[in-house]
Amino acid sequence: MFDNKKAVDTILSALGEQYASLKGAELDILVCGGSALQALGLIERPTKDVDVLAILNLENEPILAEPLPKLLLQAVGKVARDFQLVENWLNPGPTSAITLGLPKGLLERAEKRHYGLKLTVRFLSRFDQIHFKLYAAADHSAASKHYQDLLKLKPTEQEIETAARWAMTQDPSEGFKQMLKLLIKALGYENVIQRI
Repeated sequence: MFDNKKAVDTILSALGEQYASLKGAELDILVCGGSALQALGLIERPTKDVDVLAILNLENEPILAEPLPKLLLQAVGKVARDFQLVENWLNPGPTSAITLGLPKGLLERAEKRHYGLKLTVRFLSRFDQIHFKLYAAADHSAASKHYQDLLKLKPTEQEIETAARWAMTQDPSEGFKQMLKLLIKALGYENVIQRI
């Protein structure tokens, strides 16, 4: 369980050590979700996993993180055992989002940290987290962690509008657009609805 910034850093440091001990190639991963929000000190709420959005290739381009590299999975297993975490505590759950396009400038805004000699983790910025949280919250209730995270991030009206426009590239259906508008209204940004 990742309860705070220190827990995220401790476990990712352990992962970096385990991965380096397996003599894996240098690895650069892009992380989003609750653990990234904690790592950046933006929120504190328990989360049970680390969501890998992408792996960066040698050209510094994001590629699908599924499947995760075998040596990384071995290291994940050792850390799960040592810290009593769920087996897939590091997973590529949201990686399909990159096939439809990431918010412009996302990589430049991400915060890069090194965990040992072989593992680099880039955490999505607050601005980009708002994009992903708005997209995820549109399919869930107001009680969802995504909705609650959005409230804690206190987005501006412009940030909500930009995030909504991006979310509609991920799901261009009319049904999604209607759910998104209901969400934006519930969040208190009714002016944005007229502009999207």
